[in-house]
Amino acid sequence: MSRRGSVSHARDLYVTGIPAADRLLRSDGTALLIGMLLDQQVPMEWAFTGPYTLTQRFGHLDARRLAAVDPEQFVARCREKPAIHRYPVAMARRIHDLCRIIGEHYDNDGANVWRDVADAKELYGRLRALPGFGDEKAKIFIALLAKRFGVEPQGWKTVAKPFGDHRMRTVADIDSAEALQKVRRFKQLEKARDRDKQSRPLKQR
Repeated sequence: MSRRGSVSHARDLYVTGIPAADRLLRSDGTALLIGMLLDQQVPMEWAFTGPYTLTQRFGHLDARRLAAVDPEQFVARCREKPAIHRYPVAMARRIHDLCRIIGEHYDNDGANVWRDVADAKELYGRLRALPGFGDEKAKIFIALLAKRFGVEPQGWKTVAKPFGDHRMRTVADIDSAEALQKVRRFKQLEKARDRDKQSRPLKQR
């Protein structure tokens, strides 16, 4: 089994185009979870820059301290231009709730969601319990941890299927600017074919 703890031993992760933002994702588990939470209905670069934007606005990314901010004030800060997301109100509330959970249940460290978890099914269950983490997002995140951070709990490829393969389809496969372009092209081609990230026909799901 490979490393199951800190994200500090990350392999290359290139997604935002902002070196400081990518470094934050590689070193901070809470940042990585927030970036994944935001990764829907907006470009990946925008979503995964979100944690860095929060550090610029609040001066930190401490989950307990963010959860202690008045919810409406937190939403207002996330709505400031440039907004944290295309739907900043809904996503700000999810981030706020995620920070509360990390503070209360994971000792204020997002990496504790996966640290020392030996079985991928258990990790999947933990992720699904987080706000905004549906089935596909949880699978992609497990693949991201394995491919980019060497976090490989038993059975991860099966649980993360089909995102554990070698196709360039999600943030889990991005280790360079070139890889980012390949993932973007994959998504564009699948959309043109009326298929989703799992290459399933959109009209027949």
